[in-house]
Amino acid sequence: MKFRPIGARWAITLLALVAVSVVAVVTASAKPGKTQAKFVLGVSNTLVGNGWREEMICSVKAQARASGKVSAVKVANRNGGPAEQSADLRTLISAGVNAIVVNPSSPSALNSVIAQAAARGVKVVSVDQRVTASQAYNATNDQVAYGRLGATWLFKQLHGKGNVVEMRGIAGVPADTDRHTGFTQALKKYPGIHVVKQTFTGWQFAPGGKQMLDILNSGVKVDGVWTSGIDYTVVNAFKTAGKKLVPIVGADNNQFLKQLMTVKGFHGAAVTNPATIGGVGAAIAIKLLSGQSVPKWVKLTPQVWDNATGFGKREIKANYSRSRPPTYSARLQVKPWTTYTKAQLFACKGP
Repeated sequence: MKFRPIGARWAITLLALVAVSVVAVVTASAKPGKTQAKFVLGVSNTLVGNGWREEMICSVKAQARASGKVSAVKVANRNGGPAEQSADLRTLISAGVNAIVVNPSSPSALNSVIAQAAARGVKVVSVDQRVTASQAYNATNDQVAYGRLGATWLFKQLHGKGNVVEMRGIAGVPADTDRHTGFTQALKKYPGIHVVKQTFTGWQFAPGGKQMLDILNSGVKVDGVWTSGIDYTVVNAFKTAGKKLVPIVGADNNQFLKQLMTVKGFHGAAVTNPATIGGVGAAIAIKLLSGQSVPKWVKLTPQVWDNATGFGKREIKANYSRSRPPTYSARLQVKPWTTYTKAQLFACKGP
């Protein structure tokens, strides 16, 4: 086969076409596209089998997915204390996460490992409960106010006199300590109130209900109950024991909201404590990784939903769902921080 030489004019035209093609390719590759997911988030939780904590983790995954900036969420999830959680945090750091959302088992025992994370450039956001590490960010409900507001409501219902049961969470963890501080602050103003029993429920619904049933069956006179969120099983315990219901303080858990709406003769109040604080923590972590500034402590102010007031009735009705599990925390969003959809939260799937 013979090749005929091309003329100078055709050679110039061909070179021009090649040049245009190269420029087109370079220009196309330089066009800005969708922000690529590049961050890896870690989650550390030390209370397994608790519906509130499960929803918390789901909200982290949902916010990570909604952001479009996270490629993976790695979860360290087991029952344990500071020693186990410190080990889990070190594992997450070694796994190459860029930030960790942690629900801490201690306010200060994790400080050394948090410092190690910071030294490696890993952002740490503590949710639900505060930590004292200077390198960490905190996103919590105001847990002192949670205890104080619920206790004040209860003591007022009793007109400042009577026997109450204080049902706490897990001894030594920040939220329990802070809530007890708030409870005690309210108690000082009502000298006629007597705490006849104090229990630690471990924030587990079945054990909390059993504790209440044992107290009622013991013959102790109970005029009111303050719970650290283990609530609907306490109501059930009164029914099982055949005792008249007394004013009970719980949290915005789905089944307790139903009881507040449907149980005749029951006067109670839910103090808000959204599990979706996990999503707030994820949003803070992503903003930090994106170079944005955020407050060192994002603190939510809890509300009291009393089933005898107009405001309380409206909020209880608006937040209750027939389809969600009994222990599901009612507030699905914490604006302006969370941006996921309901479907993303319920799916509980990360990126």
